[in-house]
Amino acid sequence: MIDGQRVLALVPARRGSKGLPLKNIRPLQGKPLLAWPIEAARASRHVDRVVISTDDTEFAALAVAAGADAPFLRPAELANDTAPSIDFILHALDTLEDAGDRYDYLVLLEPTSPLTEAEDIDAALEALAAQRGVADAIVGVTPLVSTHPAFAVRLDATGLMQPYAAPSFGQLPRRQDTEPLYSLDGSLYVSSVAAIRRERSFCHARTLPHVTPRWKSFEVDDLVDFICIEAILAQRDLIRSSEA
Repeated sequence: MIDGQRVLALVPARRGSKGLPLKNIRPLQGKPLLAWPIEAARASRHVDRVVISTDDTEFAALAVAAGADAPFLRPAELANDTAPSIDFILHALDTLEDAGDRYDYLVLLEPTSPLTEAEDIDAALEALAAQRGVADAIVGVTPLVSTHPAFAVRLDATGLMQPYAAPSFGQLPRRQDTEPLYSLDGSLYVSSVAAIRRERSFCHARTLPHVTPRWKSFEVDDLVDFICIEAILAQRDLIRSSEA
């Protein structure tokens, strides 16, 4: 709870996955991937309940073992590749409300972002609660550095490179002179329930950024991502000390 408002953490974990089959239950340091956001949410000072939204009984059982509640299964039509995320979110909110369980804030934590921690959840909720006069949502973003569009190139008809955002390579800006830009990193999404129902999205004109360090922005889309995250976790203390 924050400022007297109830907070729901929702963890989506459908069975289907093409890039890395069954990635949501793939073991990461001995725990299924879906257990990581559940444990982070349970360690939050503000989250009142952690619920799994899944279409699979095996996934539901693993989520319960990790500390989440599994009061429903997601309908099959909301668990395919083309189903919009807002549909399973509203299904979860509606199902809980029908049971008399209402919330003021929703935190969406995807298993594919296992580096998100309780401190990130709490900082995002506190930032949003403090700025409700101007914002209804806050989402994770990370700075664009090596992938800044100022340094993008295109290939011409002959297969040679041409700068995308400058007349020539000699006119590329220095990295320190580029405008700071950020990308959505999937690390967390927070919204008032009223706003998510109204906007049907976390990103709109009243959305704040929660800036995450690059090492926390890694998402699991394929095996390479998974291997990178395993390496980060193995060296997390060293990474933290380098940031101090």
